[in-house]
This record gives sequence, structure tokens and C-alpha cells, in this order.
Amino acid sequence: METIAIPAINFAPIMPEVILSIFGMALLLLNVFVPSEQKSYLGYLSIGGILIAGIWVLNGWNAPQAGFSGSVLQDNFAIFFKGIFLLSAGLTILISDHYFKREDCNLGELYPLLLFATVGMMFMATGTDLMTIFLGLEVLSVSLYVLAGFNRANLKSNEAGLKYFLLGAFSTGFLLYGMALTYGATGTTQVAKIGEFISQNGAVAQNPMFLIGMLLMAVGFSFKIAAAPFHMWTPDVYEGAPTPMTAFMSAGPKAAGFAAFMRVIIIAFPALKSDWSSLLWVLAVLTMTIGNLIALNQDNIKRMLAYSSIAHAGYALVGFTAGNAEGTAGILFYMLSYAFMNIGAFAIIILVGKKGEENNNVSDYAGFGFKHPVLALAMTIFLFSLAGMPPTAGFIGKFYLFSGAIKAGYIWLAIIGVLNSAASVYYYLRVMVYMYMKDPVEEFDWMKLSPAVALCILIAVVGVLVPGVLPAYLLELAQKAVLF
Repeated sequence: METIAIPAINFAPIMPEVILSIFGMALLLLNVFVPSEQKSYLGYLSIGGILIAGIWVLNGWNAPQAGFSGSVLQDNFAIFFKGIFLLSAGLTILISDHYFKREDCNLGELYPLLLFATVGMMFMATGTDLMTIFLGLEVLSVSLYVLAGFNRANLKSNEAGLKYFLLGAFSTGFLLYGMALTYGATGTTQVAKIGEFISQNGAVAQNPMFLIGMLLMAVGFSFKIAAAPFHMWTPDVYEGAPTPMTAFMSAGPKAAGFAAFMRVIIIAFPALKSDWSSLLWVLAVLTMTIGNLIALNQDNIKRMLAYSSIAHAGYALVGFTAGNAEGTAGILFYMLSYAFMNIGAFAIIILVGKKGEENNNVSDYAGFGFKHPVLALAMTIFLFSLAGMPPTAGFIGKFYLFSGAIKAGYIWLAIIGVLNSAASVYYYLRVMVYMYMKDPVEEFDWMKLSPAVALCILIAVVGVLVPGVLPAYLLELAQKAVLF
């Protein structure tokens, strides 16, 4: 009788995803039995799951492992991005309980959804097969659709969820069609094998099916990172979604989009570097310029930070266009720094808001520096970092992104990036002017700083200042995580 051999399955590369999935499913079951006034305990448990997954991730540094017939690879590149995802999720959970309690929307489903979204991001970073990346993207997207519209009593939140669903479905169509055409032209969905096929069969680069497939995948990923001109509805979603979810979407999922985009382009299409570099050059300039120009005219601070987020994607695309180790390391460093400074800024925005009134206009911050000087100082640090001012992590990140572009010969692209960064200082300084140079209109007596939000702000301030003053260690880790 013939025996059937069952191949050994190595779960080690996806063990952090397994841990978070188990915690997510357990929290869904516990949510049924936990009273509504005690939903905060689910948040504490989710933080525990993130910490356990984080320990497993860190233990994999410098010890790459592949699994599932090469469909996943936990290398330093994936580990660095997984750290960003876990950090983004953890900080978001810290600021979520305060916000949703205030809005009478503290539903226990929030925490499993955040964990499942993190699982999707991790698969996008660790996936080395187009189907694995697509699977991670869909797990992330479905979770985000619900999170964007989580406050069901708020019409803007409902609108944000619907618009994000339509935008996500539209962009997924481009991405999946591009993957299908690429598979048809190369006969494989594994990213490394696509690269090998192209190097061995140069004629495939002239195949219209292959070229259209590559272009459609680039369009699909551009939607995911909110690059112009594929950014439509992103500001609407950021404005309407609950503020903690806006913070999460602007940090973690954007980094996940870059992780997948970089792995596919750098590994699968190195032979076509001159072609995709030209495409990314145009994309970077459009994204930086459109994001900053529209942000200049925004009075709503959430909408301003949404367009700012688009501009920051453009800065990261500068390093991507360079296509060298310096540019790639700059992206890794910048994505981590951006998670600290952006989520930290949104934590302050949450505190300034009232129940049913989020006080999102810039004018609502008049006199904030006099009434709450410590929190205003923290907000100033985050805004300085977003503007790329020393001695913050934002300055170091932009310096290495633009340095990578200059080393690759893209001097004009670096100059355009510096000019855009200088223009962005105006709308960040505008908030500071209202905080410190305008007479208070409100007493801000409704503000209550919970321990969880205070911890989030403290972590974010440290994460912005320490790499800004002592960047060597973090930059060394980023350099060890590049794909070259």
C-alpha cells in the first residue's frame, strides 16, 4: 500500500500572525460575556497579544525563515515592518478606549478588528508570493472598512466606511487584474521567480500583457499608499472615520502598502529598473506637490493631516525612486518615525475634542498652549517632526530619503522634495500660532488625560526625539533590513 507523505510545515515565519489571530478570535468570544462598561479589559488583553507577538518578531532578527513553499519569508525587511505594524496597533489601542467611551461607542469588536488588520499588514510584509500579498491585503482591507465606519451613530463615520469600501474594491480590482496578467506572462506568482523569469527571458519585457500587468499592479499599490492622483476620497475617509482609526490608517496600512510595493518591484522587476524609476519619479513629485498644496488651504486639522499624509507618501516615494540601499533604509526609518509623530498628534486631537464635537478646526486650538502647556509642547514636537525640523526623527528620515535620491542621481527630485518640505512648514506652524499666539476662546476644562493616552503621548515623544538626536542605532537596523 502506497503511503502519502505529508510535507513538514514551518509555522515559524507566520507565528506572530498566528498569535494575533488566536488573540483576536479569543477576544471575539470574550466580548460576548464582558459587560459593556468593562470592554477596556479587552484592550488590555489585545496589548498583551501585541507584546507576545512582538517578542516573537524580535527573536527572528538576523535569522530569516521561509515557509509554505516559499510563499512567506520572515527576513529582516519583514521583521522591521512588523515592528511598525505592532507599534501602530498598540498606540492606537492606547488612545481608542478614551475616545470611544466618550462617544458612547465602546464596542468590544474594536480590538479584534485591530488585531486582524495587523495580521493582514504582516502578511503583506512577509509575503513573497502575489497571492499571499493579496490575501494579507484583503484581511487588512475588510477590517479597515468596518473600523472606518465603526461609529455607527455618526453619519460622517458611515460615509467614511462606505467610501473606503468603494475605494478599496476599485483599487483591488486594478491590483488583482495586474497580478493575473503578470502570472499569465511569466507562469508564476512567486515574486523571486518572476524576477528570475524576466532575467532569463528578456523578450517578456516587450510583452504587452506583462507591461500592462506591471502597470496595473503599480496603480493598485498607489491606491493603497494614497499616492496622487490615486488619493481621491482618502481625505474624506480620514476626516469622517473615528479619530483613533484615522491615526491607525495613516500609519500602519500605509507602511504595509509600501512594504508589499517595495518587495514586488525591487525583487520581481529589477531588470526594468529604468522604467519603474521614471514612473515613480513622476508619482513622487505629484504626490508631494498635490498633498502639500491642498493641505495649505485646510482649516480642518484632520483633513489637513490627511493631505499631509499624502505628501509624506510622496517623500517616501523619493527614496523608492532612488532604488538604492540608502533610499530603502530611509523609507524604513521614515515609516517608523511617521508612526510615532502622526499617532502622537492624533492623540492630542482626541483630547481636545468633546463628545459629539471633535473640535477639529485649527481655530479651536487658540490658547491651547496657555491652558495645557505640556500637551501643547508635545503637539509642537510632533508638528516639528512632521515638518522635518531638527532635532526630530522626521528631519533625519527626510535627510536620508533625499540623500538616497542624490546618490542615485535624482538631484532635481531631491530639490523638489526639499521645496515641498519647506512649503509644508506653513500649515504646521499655523497650528502652533493658534496654540501660542492667539487668545484662548475655550477653557479646555473638559479635557481628561487618561493614563493610556498619557502613555501613548510619552512613547510617541520619545520615539520622535531619541532617533532625532541619536539616529545611528535605528539607521543601522534599517540598513540591515534592506532588500539589496
